[in-house]
Amino acid sequence: MDNKVRRLYIAVAICALVPHALALWNGFALDDLYIIAWNPLVHSIGGVGRAFAAPYWPPDLGGQMYRPLPLATYAADWAIAGGHPAWFHALNLLWHAGVAVAVTALMLRLPSPDGRGGQGVRTAGIIAGLLFAVHPVHVEAVANVIGRGELMAALGVCLAVYAAVVKDSIGWSALALAGGLLSKENAAVAPGLIAWAWIVGLSRPTRSRMLAYVGSWLAIVAVYVALRATVLHPYERLHAIAPVFLGESFLAGRLTAIAALWDVLRLLILPITLRVDYSPAERTIVHSLFDGRFVLGFACLALWAGLLAFAWRRERRVEAFGLGWIAIAFLPVANLLFSTGVLMAERTLYLPSVGVALALGAAFARLPVDRVRFVLGVLVLAGAIRSAVRVPVWRDDVSVTVSILEDSPKSYRGHARVAALYQSHRQPERALAELRTAMRTYDRDPTLFIAGADAAFTLGQPRLADSMLVRAEQLCFRCAGSYRTQALAARSRGDSAVADSLMARAR
Repeated sequence: MDNKVRRLYIAVAICALVPHALALWNGFALDDLYIIAWNPLVHSIGGVGRAFAAPYWPPDLGGQMYRPLPLATYAADWAIAGGHPAWFHALNLLWHAGVAVAVTALMLRLPSPDGRGGQGVRTAGIIAGLLFAVHPVHVEAVANVIGRGELMAALGVCLAVYAAVVKDSIGWSALALAGGLLSKENAAVAPGLIAWAWIVGLSRPTRSRMLAYVGSWLAIVAVYVALRATVLHPYERLHAIAPVFLGESFLAGRLTAIAALWDVLRLLILPITLRVDYSPAERTIVHSLFDGRFVLGFACLALWAGLLAFAWRRERRVEAFGLGWIAIAFLPVANLLFSTGVLMAERTLYLPSVGVALALGAAFARLPVDRVRFVLGVLVLAGAIRSAVRVPVWRDDVSVTVSILEDSPKSYRGHARVAALYQSHRQPERALAELRTAMRTYDRDPTLFIAGADAAFTLGQPRLADSMLVRAEQLCFRCAGSYRTQALAARSRGDSAVADSLMARAR
């Protein structure tokens, strides 16, 4: 590695760290509490090993998902820092810097735009690395501790692609893929990205070599699926579905997913407005092909397809690879094939944004150097400022709740979050009032009624609590995970009797 490349990596790492540095003053928020702060598994060094035989969500909360590597790092962090959030956030910053450097390294080894040689490669590399480092859509994944799964999976994918496309190393690529899968399920897109690199001509292994790669992928996936099934089998597995899809037809779900592509484009290209929450009525179901939201989302899809066709015809292989990366990486969470637990979450765009950085890096590198410097300087400064301003939103549950109320005022989740805060401060009357406001906005989420029952039990109104639990049972069959989550919240504030009443329903 020469000095110029080393300095480039250092510059990218600094740009990844500085805008997010305020995260060091953040605490635990939202799912951090359930997976880290209140999870006994990660409170001892022994949790590093036990994480590989445990579900990601604690068993008492349903035992969902298998992501042992992030859990293992949380246990190590807890042993080192005694549960102090600053250390957890510092490690997230380092993971993000590592991914930014990996994106830069990948770009530096791809073909030079227009055959401009080493200078073109370095220009493309620094553009891609810096744009990725400061992209504001990354704040949710970096500034919220449990976003580490996104960071680790993205690093695994980038290294898997680098090892296969640049180094042609089956072993190292397979190892990186395994690490990514053990961090988060979306790392399964790595084989698709490698195959796409072959299709666009970034590398040309022999047929026998391709078959060897495929064999390694099948072996890793088979072992992962078997291990995941073994670990999760004893626990109740729930199929999480985004509230907007509850009770809706398959067609309506797909129309809504296409409509959401406008948010994807906006967040990847012009992330001025960021949101913690995209729930109803901030975003609502789409039933018609003539709905303006569907038309706008379809236009975004057509724009992506047009850009890909343009890059393909002009033989701009890196731009085509980047555009394809966006689609392949986003597909598992796009709700286009099936409904997932969220309609839109900014953290899920962390890996797709690598494709944006690669495509823009190659495209901007074709411009005159003076123009590139000015445009890059403006974009990096704007991205860094927007990211730095956004980071404190994830300081704690209160700041996140305030953000939802301000950025997503139509969402029922804002009132539900306010209710949770009131209940945690032993103000059940106010909690119940906020939950009723949330129910008027959206009445298909069973967790609202379970939380309402919690408040009613606390107020000594068992009949009201029972009526709300009946409604919850009508909305979901065996809501055991939701009961356990609410019971944990009740027990954490000292209401053991209420927690026992909720747990009785969970059985």
